[in-house]
Amino acid sequence: MPKFAYAAIDPEGAPVEGVTKADTIGSARALLVEQNLFPTKIEETKGMLDFELTKEKVKKKELMHFTRQLAVFVKAGIPLTDALVTIGDETEDVALRRALSNLIDDLRNGGLLSVAAAGHPEVFPDYYVGILQSAELTGQLDTALESLAEYLEREIDTRGKVVSALSYPMVVMVMAFGTVLLLAGYVLPQFKPLFEELGAELPLPTRMMLFFSRFFTDLWYVTAIVIAISVAAVMFLFKHPTGKLWKERGVLKVPIIGGIVDYAILERFCRILGAMVQAGVPLPEGLKTTTQATSNIVYRERLEVARDQMLEGRGFSAPLIETELFPGAARQMFKVGEETGTLDKQLETAAIYFDRELESRIKKFTTMFEPVMIVFVGAIVGFVAIALVSAMYGVLGGMKEEAGPAQAPTPVVAVVDVESSGI
Repeated sequence: MPKFAYAAIDPEGAPVEGVTKADTIGSARALLVEQNLFPTKIEETKGMLDFELTKEKVKKKELMHFTRQLAVFVKAGIPLTDALVTIGDETEDVALRRALSNLIDDLRNGGLLSVAAAGHPEVFPDYYVGILQSAELTGQLDTALESLAEYLEREIDTRGKVVSALSYPMVVMVMAFGTVLLLAGYVLPQFKPLFEELGAELPLPTRMMLFFSRFFTDLWYVTAIVIAISVAAVMFLFKHPTGKLWKERGVLKVPIIGGIVDYAILERFCRILGAMVQAGVPLPEGLKTTTQATSNIVYRERLEVARDQMLEGRGFSAPLIETELFPGAARQMFKVGEETGTLDKQLETAAIYFDRELESRIKKFTTMFEPVMIVFVGAIVGFVAIALVSAMYGVLGGMKEEAGPAQAPTPVVAVVDVESSGI
């Protein structure tokens, strides 16, 4: 059962500190109230073996539910501390519950929600904190929270579409390679001693499969080296700054895949910037936060240049158009929004356009990729089947040649003695 360290005030007004056991932080709070203690701080304690190297990030789904619940509480006029206490007691996510406990303490000490949230980047992204800051200045916290919840929900839906589109082809590819590895690494080597004993002439497909299977038996160290190099290369591409730059530039140049990545980034960019502009965040600050939230380095570098040009007084649409990142329809929307003062609505319209285009490109990708994968898997399985069947025919043919052709029976010639026969 988890342990919770608490700080409370007894009925006489004296501070009390201690540790209690409970299933959840809400149960611990109720237990303290039953003991006539008013809790001011409750947080989960950890044992000597419970440690973490990095803070666990909260899933976007959990953050979306929290944001929507907090918007309802704020709209109903419930104080922030009471709302956070209620949500924290009900949430099952440990990292989110711990962050909310710290938020409650900061708010009770006179802090602002945005400042307290900024201290937990593992829970609240930069754009989230930026919208909270603007909402606190304009007094529209409930509206900003609703906008954030809608954005998070749309982002979750978009990511789900991409994952669902790629899951089936990836499963098929993994099964194909798994089949080849099983046949080449285990099944075919079982027949190798038989082939050598019979000394049959094996066909080319079988010899190719046997050569490939050697990398799992005699030449296993070569396979181990290749796997180690592959793992190192993947880590270099995902961890090292230079490797990340190569990877993200290369992904944008891959046919079809590059288009999907483009529209996913642009949809996220327009959605976040539109939410921040609608919440009253200054445009340069909103563009800075949105740029930092962009996952692709190529986009981030060009958007930073556009922001610098914007600060130099070149407006909003012109620097973005010069980045050559946005299609013609989005450029026109930016111009109209800048000229008419409806940039937030135009950004939302652009986000909807990119979302629809992204869904269309994902469908196109799956429509093309699934038949290719089926043919690829069929070719691999067919090649392996041909290699095994042709090897069996080769062995049988060799056995027949060793036996030689069947000999005809020797004719019997009868010799007749003419004299003795009396003829």
